[in-house]
Amino acid sequence: MLKNLRLVFVLLLICGVAYPVLMTGLAQLTMPAKAEGSLIKDQSGKMIGSEMIGQSFQDPRYFQGRVSSIEYDAANSGTLNYSPSNEELIDRTKKDISKFLEENPTIDKTEIPSDLMTNSGSGLDPNISPDSAKVQVPRIAHERELTIEKVYLLVEKYTRSRSMGLFGEPRINVLELNMALDQLK
Repeated sequence: MLKNLRLVFVLLLICGVAYPVLMTGLAQLTMPAKAEGSLIKDQSGKMIGSEMIGQSFQDPRYFQGRVSSIEYDAANSGTLNYSPSNEELIDRTKKDISKFLEENPTIDKTEIPSDLMTNSGSGLDPNISPDSAKVQVPRIAHERELTIEKVYLLVEKYTRSRSMGLFGEPRINVLELNMALDQLK
């Protein structure tokens, strides 16, 4: 019995203390920004978000991310797994498309990239596709009184390629893009 308790205690120390402390220390040494949560700070050093968690942008002067059935509430991550034939999903998608077209009158319904109208698995995706950013450029250029070319160049600058050249799709972090947009004159 004592031998079994000793084994439990040793394993508890190894798995519950030593391993987490070692991994945290390695993460802090090798990639401190990621270990801290990939936080994004403004020019004054104030933390305004994370590279890994999306935020809702409603102001038409900003790029908007994907729709989120959880309203980007990180404490409630996940999404509703409706089938494509579900009436609630169909109604919500129709409303989202109508709202998007109202805010972006220069584009046609067929030009809306699917990732702008669909949830991510977590409901917290911080990224959009380059096409999703480009379709919003005319609205943003108009709202901010910038040239379309200037906003397109910003989108190109903030487009990240596939990870290691082959994993995932090209993407743009919406928060970083909007922060850069605020720096444009």
